[in-house]
Amino acid sequence: MESKNTNEKEKYLAHISEDKKREQTVLEHNQGAALLAGEFASKFGCREWGQAAGLCHDIGKYSKGFQKRLLGEGPPVDHSTAGAQELYARGYLMVAYCVAGHHSGLQDGGSAAADESDAGTFLGRMKKQVEDYSAFREETEIPRLSDVPLKPLGKGGFSVSFFIRMLFSCLIDADRLDTERFMMNGMVERGGYDSVEILMDRLQAHIAPWLRQEALSTVNGRRTAILKNCLEKGKEEPGLFQLTVPTGGGKTTASLAFALQQMKTYGMDRVIYAIPYISIIEQNAQVFKDILGEHNVLEDHSNVSVENPEKLRKEQLAAENWDRPVIVTTNVQFFESLFSNQTSKCRKLHNIANSVIILDEAQMLPSKYLIPCIWALSELICNYHCTAVLCTATQPSLATYFPKGIQARELCPDVNSQYEFFKRTRLIYGGVFSEKELAERLQKEEQVLCILNSRKRVQRIYRKLNGEEVYHLSTLMYPNHRKRVLREVRERLADGLPCRLIATSLVEAGVDLDFQAVYRELAGVDSVIQAAGRCNREGKRSREGSLTVIFTMDKEEKADIPAELNQPIAVAEQIQREFDDISSLEAIHEYFERLYRYKGESLDSKGIVEQFEQGIRAFSFPFETAASRFHLIEERTKTILVDKEPEARRIAEQLRAGCFSRELMRQAGGYCIQVYDNLFEDLRGAGLIEELFPEFYRLRSAEQYREDVGLLLNVSRGDAVFA
Repeated sequence: MESKNTNEKEKYLAHISEDKKREQTVLEHNQGAALLAGEFASKFGCREWGQAAGLCHDIGKYSKGFQKRLLGEGPPVDHSTAGAQELYARGYLMVAYCVAGHHSGLQDGGSAAADESDAGTFLGRMKKQVEDYSAFREETEIPRLSDVPLKPLGKGGFSVSFFIRMLFSCLIDADRLDTERFMMNGMVERGGYDSVEILMDRLQAHIAPWLRQEALSTVNGRRTAILKNCLEKGKEEPGLFQLTVPTGGGKTTASLAFALQQMKTYGMDRVIYAIPYISIIEQNAQVFKDILGEHNVLEDHSNVSVENPEKLRKEQLAAENWDRPVIVTTNVQFFESLFSNQTSKCRKLHNIANSVIILDEAQMLPSKYLIPCIWALSELICNYHCTAVLCTATQPSLATYFPKGIQARELCPDVNSQYEFFKRTRLIYGGVFSEKELAERLQKEEQVLCILNSRKRVQRIYRKLNGEEVYHLSTLMYPNHRKRVLREVRERLADGLPCRLIATSLVEAGVDLDFQAVYRELAGVDSVIQAAGRCNREGKRSREGSLTVIFTMDKEEKADIPAELNQPIAVAEQIQREFDDISSLEAIHEYFERLYRYKGESLDSKGIVEQFEQGIRAFSFPFETAASRFHLIEERTKTILVDKEPEARRIAEQLRAGCFSRELMRQAGGYCIQVYDNLFEDLRGAGLIEELFPEFYRLRSAEQYREDVGLLLNVSRGDAVFA
């Protein structure tokens, strides 16, 4: 009888179950990950590259050191570098980047000549000495790979780096899913969503009453015309589209109809809505859930709160890789993930391929990152079988920034006619006001909304007005507080009672209000038009009698206006002087043309696209550096919990006791405000905040937060002043 050593091949393990009763070999795990990663990458024609990434990602686990570590008998072992080095040696650098980063994230490429093995770069890693893992050759043969079927944009560097990130996503999700499947012994609760045919049937049932109303002299008839056009255009070839619909035109449902038609016609997998404001996300997500069924729609943003633990787990699983038919998320989440190097953020990227992407309020794309955002969308359209829709009432002038050959097709029929029909207010320029004059004008109005550019000025104007019917709204009030105020404001408006609301721009999008008159301090043209959408919103009054008054403030009365508003205001002043109607399509187009032209190189303020383009020379891409620089919301803020309500006090007590969970933090979000660094330092200097844990604080003083205006701004360091 032969000995065990000569008769049995040594077994190399990747995972051991928590109960120690089951084992998964490295070969089983690598093959499982290869199968999934290949399937994911097949969506963009790169199955063999996905398979190679999965097959090679854990071959470092064939080392004796890792096997000891798995049994708890040794120190941590680098098992990611081995597979990357094998691929690198064969010239497969793109997949080598992915394997090297599948635990720590994609690194900067670095320099092959200058970087040593400990440099913390990809090319440095390729010189690193790793423990012997040669036993992998007995079980695994690294496949030969054909060329990647990419259509390179520009110099090709950005395209290659984008492909690496998409392939990286395939590997990360495949690795996590195969591991999850083993550890859960196959009992994984994912999927179970409805087919696009069922989703389309539900949409058709929802819109059936609309489709019977075709008279273009009615609001519903106009909405029907837009909706029908979107359904018909959904049969066109995937690519870039725009939906230019004025306020009241029903663009939320129309865009969904277009997206589902594209999915059904071209076998696409999902709809992804990227939206700038959480308030709009919550509204739109609820519309989609009502139409399509709650289990088919994922809300992925910081304010999502789910009370049922089982439902919460399903939501968290879906958020990991975006595998539901409809995803509703923020611009920040969407674009920062596309430029991230982290495993958790990149995991979902491959599920963006073969999708319909709706950019709601497209004019809100931040100008500092406009070019990187457009290049990312272009990659998704050209190389990953995506459709993108720029959806807004104020269409930005982006045509010149998309690569040659990508041209937007309009989904709204007869845009000029729609704008004229849905115009419900008359915009006039009121001139220059002092704060006293503005307050006197507002006091004479019965139902009026006034939007100002400065939170300090909002508080000052609010104090100058008298009566219980005066309300204040700004981001210095926590979200649940704002919701209470909005509820009361809507009730007064509906009952025909006097109501004067003084607010910042937070009410301009996603907040359904209908005032008799609106006063808007001059800002960007898109902001002015959004504000005008709160005047006579339901069309119950005549256009002539519904005024939106645009004004500027006396420059002698200083207010802290955010620096990013200076250029939009300057361009809007030019447009206001040159056009009789700044809400016209011509004025909107000219506004964005000038704004982007004046900004010039600052449309990619961090030079991100050029860095990736140059990286093709040495095949060295700045993944980590770019991710650290790409932040759509740049101004640093601190989070402060205001625990005036019993629920907020309960949350504060739990956090102080060391209890911490994702769900608790989401609950806390309803009672938190975000403050910029300068105000935060004033509050801290005055001893008004308590740190509950790093970067998360509690307001100590109840007097510093008032029920009418929220957080008071009259505080100086070391000397708190209470109003």
